[in-house]
Amino acid sequence: MNEEFLYILIIIALGYVLKRIHVLKEKDGEVIAKIIFKITLPALVLVTFDQIEIEINLILIPVIVLIYGIVVSFLGLLIFKNEERELKGSFLMMSSGFNVGLFAFPLVYAIWGMNGLTYFSMFDVGTSVIVFGVANILGSYFSEDGLSLKPMEIGRKLVKSIPLMTYVFASILNLSHIKLPDMVIAVASSLSAANMPLSLLLLGLYLNFKFEKQFVKPMLKFLTFRYGVGLLVGISLLFLLPYDDKFRYTILIGLLLPVASSSIPFAVEFKYSNESIRLMANATNITILVSIVILYVFANFI
Repeated sequence: MNEEFLYILIIIALGYVLKRIHVLKEKDGEVIAKIIFKITLPALVLVTFDQIEIEINLILIPVIVLIYGIVVSFLGLLIFKNEERELKGSFLMMSSGFNVGLFAFPLVYAIWGMNGLTYFSMFDVGTSVIVFGVANILGSYFSEDGLSLKPMEIGRKLVKSIPLMTYVFASILNLSHIKLPDMVIAVASSLSAANMPLSLLLLGLYLNFKFEKQFVKPMLKFLTFRYGVGLLVGISLLFLLPYDDKFRYTILIGLLLPVASSSIPFAVEFKYSNESIRLMANATNITILVSIVILYVFANFI
């Protein structure tokens, strides 16, 4: 397991080094991200759901994530009520969502294999709805222009999310015991093999260790809130839920994953200031590093 984590860290470091020596630029990450979200990740989902059988209790995972995201959003309104409007919106967008597809999938596959991806795929279904629904609404509401989204617009964003629609499609096929043609699965398997290295390279490409001093206090407040609530709820459910270990550890680890990668594009869309966008980028980087440590501990000591 230590060797697998070393390979993961090397690929992330490679992405960072390629950026530093100007072989790749951060803007190249936009293209890589599109390939991941529109091709390799959906392919991985199809292959995963074709090889396993979804247990009925797994449907509870996205429900738990949805409830958690809504509760955390309400708590965030109280915790960050004294912050400036745009800063409050930034923290609220980042509080409820998780980076599952880019971050968790490569590491979970290294730890638990294909079966582990099933659990985290269900976790990502709930995350997608929270990110494109709750986080999107809050980010828009606290922007300078105020709330501009309508229910139909949110619905269209959910429908246009290729990973989310792939989850839904693959789940329906799985629960209906319908198998895709072998040729489709073979092609999807080839494409899905690229998901892990591309995701890890992208993480390295977006790593940035510059930090502005004025963000120290609000950042510490946000990190304490995010990981404090995630740890409290995750550990509580670990002991309270009457399901298997993998189910319960999925919830615990999932609630401690990094900030959703969509937060920054949302901030750009809602015309947040460059200062707020840099703050969100720094928060994303810090949560990535913290979550790598958390997953390493789980992989080796639990």
